[in-house]
Amino acid sequence: MRAPILQLTNVTKRFRGLVATDRVSLTVAAGSITSLIGPNGAGKSTIFNLVTGYLPLSEGEIRFHDERIDGKSTVALARRGIARAFQIAKPFPDISVHDNVRIGALFGRDGRRDVDQVTERALALTGLEDFADRPAGDLTVGFLRRLEIARAIAARPILLLADEPCAGLNPAETEEICDILRRIRARGTTVFLVEHDMEAVMRISDNIIVLDAGAKIAEGTPGEISANPAVIAAYLGTPDAA
Repeated sequence: MRAPILQLTNVTKRFRGLVATDRVSLTVAAGSITSLIGPNGAGKSTIFNLVTGYLPLSEGEIRFHDERIDGKSTVALARRGIARAFQIAKPFPDISVHDNVRIGALFGRDGRRDVDQVTERALALTGLEDFADRPAGDLTVGFLRRLEIARAIAARPILLLADEPCAGLNPAETEEICDILRRIRARGTTVFLVEHDMEAVMRISDNIIVLDAGAKIAEGTPGEISANPAVIAAYLGTPDAA
């Protein structure tokens, strides 16, 4: 068993009368690719927003390296080594891909670094070297996803939260994103992934956590999850009684 890097205990988020997450407990192991899946409205984005400080908890606690982090700002979390790559990339469109990534390298985790070297490594890791001098606004959707990941990696995270990086991509682009995430993990960064592309999730994940209607209903390896009746019912529904 790998040591945990992220732990959520009884995490609950209420929006007035709506319970978006209901006493969710989960662990992300250090050095893993852990995926969080579930139908639309299951609470996945809420979990990511809670972990990254965009929303306050209603109940429960969140620990990173056994330090309680719920209630801390996104800036404080970035300095501790938590970065997020968003589904909808919003680069500075009129400046170059290189300078967009360099902005990520200027901020992020505490500690000394060579900003230019960090930038070049992030571009190489995501296959953006040949696009470095282009304006970010000229990139296709697939390359914008790479840029979003590159900016997050340039912040030198210990834990990367990747929010639907394969959404809307074709199979070849999806496989390229999966390869990038594998390389990120191989270099020592833990990946916590939300993704709807189940083929990609099953190929890339060490562990999968399943939410439905704000509650955790299953956790296990890809093989265990693909055969779990509760997961099948959550995605496909149950047949009506005869």
